[in-house]
Amino acid sequence: MNWLTNYVRPKIRALYARKEVPDNLWHKCPSCEAMLFHRDLEENLNVCQHCGFHMRLDPIKRLASMFDEGDYQSVELPKSVVDPLKFRDQKRYTDRLKEAQTKTGRHDAIVVGSGLIGGQPAVVAAFDFGFMGGSMGIAVGEGILAAARTAIAQKAALIVVPASGGARMQEGILSLMQMPRTTIAVEMVKEAGLPYIVVLTDPTTGGVTASFAMIGDIHIAEKGAQIGFAGARVIESTIRETLPEGFQRSEYLQEHGMVDMVVHRRDLRPTLSRVLTLLMQPVLAVATEALPAAPAAVQTEEPRNQAEAADETPAQAGAERTGSEQPA
Repeated sequence: MNWLTNYVRPKIRALYARKEVPDNLWHKCPSCEAMLFHRDLEENLNVCQHCGFHMRLDPIKRLASMFDEGDYQSVELPKSVVDPLKFRDQKRYTDRLKEAQTKTGRHDAIVVGSGLIGGQPAVVAAFDFGFMGGSMGIAVGEGILAAARTAIAQKAALIVVPASGGARMQEGILSLMQMPRTTIAVEMVKEAGLPYIVVLTDPTTGGVTASFAMIGDIHIAEKGAQIGFAGARVIESTIRETLPEGFQRSEYLQEHGMVDMVVHRRDLRPTLSRVLTLLMQPVLAVATEALPAAPAAVQTEEPRNQAEAADETPAQAGAERTGSEQPA
């Protein structure tokens, strides 16, 4: 009976055994609750094809979707001080950082890349909400400053894509210092005559909104993005009034003049291409005027034509030769 036990029974068990399905094959839309296949969701840039809800997008995928042909160069960010306050709540701050770094595979909540968008040079700084809620600490401030310096060095536009809950509380006053620091970095770009564009995504709140996210030359927002400083519930409890429908959403802010345009994620690159083409024309014109002028051609004495040489008498020609041979 060994052949039944060793051969037939395993075949029957394999035939009727329950196959394990990976958990990440299907995703549920938070808005319409439709089930979305992961490949379809990735091809649509994490936007629900049923209701158009914009889910959060990984910063690496975002950079690839914004640059021409998905081609860009990563900008190396300087290292910053880790846990300067030795902060601890329920966990040590260093332990929280290690967990976030292991989860995302990144040093901190910002990624910077440089390349071409619509043929125009650009430097993009994208936030990662998956890294401690995209909170802004010293490392993020260093990243914004590095992006600004890179844009100035390359004479490129600076584009920032925030997705953040605000300043990182574990770094205390040092995180709040990044608000004026990032504002100064933006002013450096503007003083160089380069465009500064902000692409507001869900969510953009807190100290990020109160600093560099609201001082752009152009503000572009994704559909349905939450943009504000304090939370809606905090505002309602403070003023004791019911907030209007759609409050702190990108469409509401566009109606009230806080946002220039609201675009679908698939239309973001063409929109940036048009905007950069318009804003970079003065920069290119100034760069062309600043080029050194071509050296003037050296004028040499033209030789006498044959008619003048024929009219010249032998005596005159000899006198000229004799005069030229005499020392000065």
